Amino acid sequence: MVREIEKSMKSRNILKKQTLNTFFRSIRFRLVLWFVLILALVMGVFSAFVYWRQAQDVRAIAVGQLNFTLERFLGPEHEREGVIAQAPVVQVIPDFSQSLSANLQASAVVSIQGSDGAIQQSFGALTPEQIQQLRLPQNGWTGIQQTIIPDIPGIDNNRYLFIKPSILQNGQTAGYLLVGVPLDPNNQLGRLVVSLVLGNLLTLAIALTGGFWLADRAMRPVHAITQTARQISETDLQKRIHLPGKDELSELGNTFDEMLNRLQTAFDRQRQFTADASHELRTPLTIINLEASRGLSSRRSTEEYDRVLHTIQSENQFMIRLVNNLLALARMDAGQVKLKTDPLDLSSLILEVIERTRPLAEAKGVKVDIGKLQEIRIKGDHPTLVQMLTNLVENAIKFSVPTTDPQVQLSAGKRQEAGRLLAWVRVKDNGVGIPADHQAHIFDRFYQVDRSRNRTDGKDDVTDEQGSSGTGLGLAIAQWIAQAHHGEIRVESVAGQGSTFEVLLPADEHAE
Repeated sequence: MVREIEKSMKSRNILKKQTLNTFFRSIRFRLVLWFVLILALVMGVFSAFVYWRQAQDVRAIAVGQLNFTLERFLGPEHEREGVIAQAPVVQVIPDFSQSLSANLQASAVVSIQGSDGAIQQSFGALTPEQIQQLRLPQNGWTGIQQTIIPDIPGIDNNRYLFIKPSILQNGQTAGYLLVGVPLDPNNQLGRLVVSLVLGNLLTLAIALTGGFWLADRAMRPVHAITQTARQISETDLQKRIHLPGKDELSELGNTFDEMLNRLQTAFDRQRQFTADASHELRTPLTIINLEASRGLSSRRSTEEYDRVLHTIQSENQFMIRLVNNLLALARMDAGQVKLKTDPLDLSSLILEVIERTRPLAEAKGVKVDIGKLQEIRIKGDHPTLVQMLTNLVENAIKFSVPTTDPQVQLSAGKRQEAGRLLAWVRVKDNGVGIPADHQAHIFDRFYQVDRSRNRTDGKDDVTDEQGSSGTGLGLAIAQWIAQAHHGEIRVESVAGQGSTFEVLLPADEHAE
């Protein structure tokens, strides 16, 4: 039991330590710390300036009091304008003992000293013994001196300003006159320091508390993003943040949501791609396995072995074509396909494609009609553009219905659209057409209009020269090639009346 309690306490201490470490390393703590430090620095500088300015005012008042006391003590003949800059020389000291008490402030200090420094007379707040203890320079100094005097009842601040003019008689120094007033009799500077310290501490405490509250409020969106990111897994990308507002953090949250949407779309496409590829490969592999097992189960005729081998060869060719298309799309998605921008004649590309697909058209008994072709200059990659047009023409040949009229028609031209000069190529067939609800998906990978048909009767992709079915990737590859050339492919189709695929590519406006 004791061990369990110790273990529990140890775990709590470790958890508490980890929590504190996490808190001290957090952006919230560092933001508040830097905010308080900067505020403390600004307030410290401001407080120092206020104290310095007040100290200057207090000293100016004290110097004025010292000047006033000296003038009242020496009489009207020693009145002077402004404050004392240097101790005056006293030529004659009148007999003022009778009126000194009336002219002297209670906190002031006046002392008459001999030439040897001995105190002859003293008046005011200090006794002769206390005056002797003052830390003042020896005889002969001029100007104003500041010093600390012993504690005096009724005086809050024991800092004094002193002036010591010389007393001359018959041209000789007969003694000195020491006059002093308190620098800060009401201790204004001391109270100011206390007020500034308490005010700064209170302000920093409020700033610290408010800073943590504001930082916590500001970092809530980041916390929400973190929690959402932790809840996301490979199989669940449904979580979203949905941060309200229009500030930077809301923009970050919306960007994060958009990224999740793209990731979910990519993952869904990858899952569907993997499932479709597995499905497409399973069928030929199953056929190959069945045919090979059937051929090995017993002795058969030469014709039967030929049929089995042809079936296996046909399915193997289908898998090769499927794998090649998959690799082509993978390279396209990864940006590994480098397209050239060579000047090309679109009419020459069409004639080249017609020659390539002629054997397939003859095998299907389909007539291909070529409309009037004019010289149309474009810039692009020759191999990929030929592949795109070949996929469309083979697709049209596969779905055409043999008649006396041409089943496949090709035409090309130029037109202005959205402020651009576009070259267009149309491939039209007289096949069964594509239902309207399928037209938005025919460029999706592995999409088939009618999955119930076998591959030899498929209607959504191209076939090879032997007439085997397509892989469900031809139109997707054609669309990628068109978009990579800053163009697009459009389709118009009516069920039972055929389909027309139109390729739009930027024309070379500078070509002659």
